Amino acid sequence: MRYLLGAGYRVIPVRPLDCDEVLGVPCVASLAELDEPVDLVDVFRRAEHCADHAREAVAVGAGALWLQLGIRSEEARRVATDAGLDFVEDACTAVVHRRALR
Repeated sequence: MRYLLGAGYRVIPVRPLDCDEVLGVPCVASLAELDEPVDLVDVFRRAEHCADHAREAVAVGAGALWLQLGIRSEEARRVATDAGLDFVEDACTAVVHRRALR
């Protein structure tokens, strides 16, 4: 999150647990609480939670679902791609973004 904020992206932490803020940015408990378009849902949770997050991403009309490095979920992939979302798994957004800038 720190990297993406530093690169100029607007990042809203979504934390299902009680949390006021991350890196000074206020948290919301679910994607449904957002009142703005969502381009990318970047997931930092264990694989067993990813399909539910994929469903949430679909429900809010997100453009993409990204599962961070070390996270893979066939069910999340199916949910996301069946709904037309771009899907990435087992990759770090910061690493991919840095490579794209080269």
